[in-house]
Amino acid sequence: MRVGGATDIPSWDKTVAVTNPSGAGKFVLVCEHASNVIPVAFDNLGLSRDLLQSHIAWDPGALPVAQVMSVKLDAPLVWQRVSRLIYDCNRPLEAESAIASISENHEIPGNRNLSTAERQARAEQYYAPFHGALVKCIDQQVAARRQPVVITVHSFAPVFGQEKRDLDIGILHDTDSRFADALIDVSQAKSDYVIRRNEPYGPQDGVMHTLATHALPRGLLNVMLEIRHDLIENPGNQRAMGEWLSDRAAEAMASMPKMVDNPECVLPTG
Repeated sequence: MRVGGATDIPSWDKTVAVTNPSGAGKFVLVCEHASNVIPVAFDNLGLSRDLLQSHIAWDPGALPVAQVMSVKLDAPLVWQRVSRLIYDCNRPLEAESAIASISENHEIPGNRNLSTAERQARAEQYYAPFHGALVKCIDQQVAARRQPVVITVHSFAPVFGQEKRDLDIGILHDTDSRFADALIDVSQAKSDYVIRRNEPYGPQDGVMHTLATHALPRGLLNVMLEIRHDLIENPGNQRAMGEWLSDRAAEAMASMPKMVDNPECVLPTG
């Protein structure tokens, strides 16, 4: 399945949007779970309006935070326009959870008993355009002799099952912890937020697909942010969090050894 190749970045289509595609900062932002929109043809996947407002359908507050960061950091932002229940673009194509039939103990009737052909059709319609847009954003940065830091922005529920989560912000990484290390250091030094590494999720939970696909193979600095979503429920808090995270990201970048501007070291391999 082809997910890249062209040089032009589409700013908007039915499944993916790219905000600030010409951003010239040091970062590329991603928000895979930005929306809870279910296209009409899917008849709400058989779910109630309340469930479609809940965390199973999206990451509440994540997109507005990422949009603030896009402006503050002058960064392109790639975000999915439909619910992750239609297709979770932060999961590998082969993963059953890419089209979840059960989420947080809730059955998703419209995702049950899908054929291989139906799953493939959804991947082609939703996964491929999203990751294609991200490839193009990164390629454009590389062509401009920039090595962008890739940051994915998510939110998490304060309570999962019966467990209350006692952290405010998770800073997640896979095998490359360089930027996460720097970001944790500057964040913990400048806030009262409870900040933890690889919580409430980590690589063992299969949540690193975007970074493992687009950042690790190129040697790009990267991190995944998880924000407790009751901290970003209204526009004022979303703006404040976006500005705070942007400042910490810039400080973390400034604290690291200078990266050599050599685009050949981060060109895609295939």
